[in-house]
Amino acid sequence: MNWDQQQRLELTRRSLFSRSAAGLGVAALSSLDASTGIAASATAAKSAGGLNALPHHEPKAKRAIYLFMSGAPSQIDLWDHKPAMADWFDKDLPESVRKGQRLTTMTSGQSRFPIAPSIYKFSPYGETGTLVSELLPHTAKHVDDIAIVRSMHTEAINHDPAITYICTGDQLPGKASLGSWLSYGLGTENENLPAFLVMTASWTGRKEAQALYNRLWGSGFLPSKYQGVSLRSSGDPVLYLSNPKGVSSSVRRKMLDSLSRLNQMTADAVGDPETRARIAQYEMAFRMQTSVPDLADISDEPQYILDLYGPEVTTPGTFANCCLMARRMAERGVRFTQIFHRGWDQHNNLPKDLPHQCHDVDQPSSALLTDLRQRGMMDDTLVVWGGEFGRTIYCQGKLTADTYGRDHHPKCFSVWLAGGGVQGGVVHGATDEFSYNITQDPVHIRDLNATILHLMGIDSDRFTYAFKGLDQRLTGVEGGRVVSEILV
Repeated sequence: MNWDQQQRLELTRRSLFSRSAAGLGVAALSSLDASTGIAASATAAKSAGGLNALPHHEPKAKRAIYLFMSGAPSQIDLWDHKPAMADWFDKDLPESVRKGQRLTTMTSGQSRFPIAPSIYKFSPYGETGTLVSELLPHTAKHVDDIAIVRSMHTEAINHDPAITYICTGDQLPGKASLGSWLSYGLGTENENLPAFLVMTASWTGRKEAQALYNRLWGSGFLPSKYQGVSLRSSGDPVLYLSNPKGVSSSVRRKMLDSLSRLNQMTADAVGDPETRARIAQYEMAFRMQTSVPDLADISDEPQYILDLYGPEVTTPGTFANCCLMARRMAERGVRFTQIFHRGWDQHNNLPKDLPHQCHDVDQPSSALLTDLRQRGMMDDTLVVWGGEFGRTIYCQGKLTADTYGRDHHPKCFSVWLAGGGVQGGVVHGATDEFSYNITQDPVHIRDLNATILHLMGIDSDRFTYAFKGLDQRLTGVEGGRVVSEILV
C-alpha cells in the first residue's frame, strides 16, 4: 500500500487497531485508559482521572470558579474610573486616540463618536483606596482581597468569536474549553461528580442576550468525558439523569452492566478511546443520580448563609443561587465551575440596564468570597470575574445627559481574580484617559488563561494534546505569559 492509499484510509487509532494483528491490538489496548486521551497514551491516569505528569509544580489553587459576564461589562462604568471624561461630554473621540482601529458595523457608519462619560460615582475602598463604581458596593468591600487587571485585551470584536476565544483559546469552534483542559489534566476530587460543571444564570438587564453554545464548555478534540456538565434550574438538574417511569435503580444497574459489557467488547475489538469514555460517562451518570440531587438541595444551608447571598438565593437559576451552588460544588471537590450570566451587551440605554445586571451579581459575588473565606477555602480556591471584551468610551447612537450606549471594545477591559495564589489589593495595568488604549502592562486573554493554569499547578507551554499534527495548547501557538505581578 502506498502513502496516498494510506492517507485515503484516514488511519485513526480506531482503524489502526482494527487493521492490526489481534495480539498487538489487545496488548496496546491494555495500556490505554480513557482518561489519558490519544496524546498521553504513554502516561497512566490517576485513580480519580488526570495525568500522572501533573501538576508540573505545587499548585496554589485546587479548584476554580469562573464568574463569566457574557456580553462584556463596561469597564468605564465599573472598574476603570476616568474622571477627566466629564469635561469631554459630547465631544468627538480624537482620531489620535482611535488611531484607525477596527470598529463594529454597529458604529462604523456613525458620523460622530461622541464621548459619553460615566454617570456613576466612584469611591475609594479598602486600605488600598481602590476606586470602584457605586454599582458594585458589595464587591467593592473586597478590594483588599482581589487583584483587578485593567489592561486585558483581545483581538476578537464580536461576541461569539470573543467568548469562544477566551473560553477555548481560539476564535474558531472546535477547541477544548478551559474547564475541559483542567478536567483532563487534573481529574476530580469527587468520583461521584463531574470535574467540570456549568450553570447559566438568569438576568434582569437587557432582555435580548447573546446565545451561549455548549462548545464554550465542550471538550473539542479531547475525549468527550471531559466536557462540562450543564446543570439546569428547572426539572432534572441534569438532562436524562432520572430513570424513566417503571425503571427502578436495580433495573438501571443491570442495564448499565449489560451495556458496559457490550461497549467493552467494542473497545477490545476496535480500540476507540471514545468507547471507554462512554462507559465512564454511563457510570458517572448512575452515581450522579444520588450526588446531584444532594448537591442541588440547599435546604440544609443555615439562614445566615442564605441571607449572605441575598433574597434571590432560593430562586433556582438566579446568579445568587448559582453562586451558592458553586460553593457547594467547590467543597465537594468539583475541579472547575463556570457560571455564565448574560445581558451585559449595553449598546443603548446603559443607565437602565447596567444597574440591573450589577444588582444580579454584586451581592452574590461578594457572598461567594466571604463564604469561601469563612470556610477556610479561599486560600486554595481561585475565583475569576470578567467578560469577553470591554466597551467604548464613545456613545453608540443618541447621547443625552442621562442616557447612552457603548459598543464593543477589545482593546482594553477589566477582570478581577481572588483566592488561591492571587495577591489581594493589587491593581495591575493602566489605560489612557479615554479607557481606549492600554498604557501599561498589557495582559492578553492567553496570559489570563496561562495564569489560571499556573495557579492550578500547570505550565501552559508544556500542557499539550496532539491533534491534527500539532501539539495543541489552551494558549495556542503564541503561548501565554503568567501574570506574576498579581500573584503571591
